[in-house]
Amino acid sequence: MDLRMIVGLGNPGRKYQKHRHNIGFLVVDELAKRAGMRLRHRSCKSLVGKAEMGGIPVLLAKPQTFMNRSGEALASLMGKDKVHIGSVIVVHDDIDLERGRIKIKKGGGHGGHNGLRSIIEICGADFVRIRIGIGRPEAGEDPADYVLRNFPDPAESRKWAEKAADIMEYLVLHGMTEAMNHFHS
Repeated sequence: MDLRMIVGLGNPGRKYQKHRHNIGFLVVDELAKRAGMRLRHRSCKSLVGKAEMGGIPVLLAKPQTFMNRSGEALASLMGKDKVHIGSVIVVHDDIDLERGRIKIKKGGGHGGHNGLRSIIEICGADFVRIRIGIGRPEAGEDPADYVLRNFPDPAESRKWAEKAADIMEYLVLHGMTEAMNHFHS
């Protein structure tokens, strides 16, 4: 069975770990916890770990290149593990969705998200995305400053990560169409 790759977007280091921009890392950490592991192995500019979801092999990855260069790490991982972009699921924050809303999408543009921009430029756009809404900044507030601030409520971000992990597991086991029908209705 083909290897699936789940990539959480974020910025490495303690300084960033509670930022809104790091929700992708929180989701991958939740998936790793469910698999009884921690991502400690470094490979291809990422922290990685192999797990299974219902017998399906999955590589969990957190690029350590900083958000704006996520595509470099993903391209290295895809080359090393011979994974096609269509077998990649990327989980990331989205300021265009209301707080806590989670949407599944395949393909499309970057919508101003620099991590997605990097991945699309280097690897292509034909990957599945799990978009986690973090809400929009206040009028006049710089979106870059907004995403690089801590979540106002850590319990809320954990709840979102758990829900997104549920969606990821369902998606891997049942496919995109069924997952969209199940979670978007």
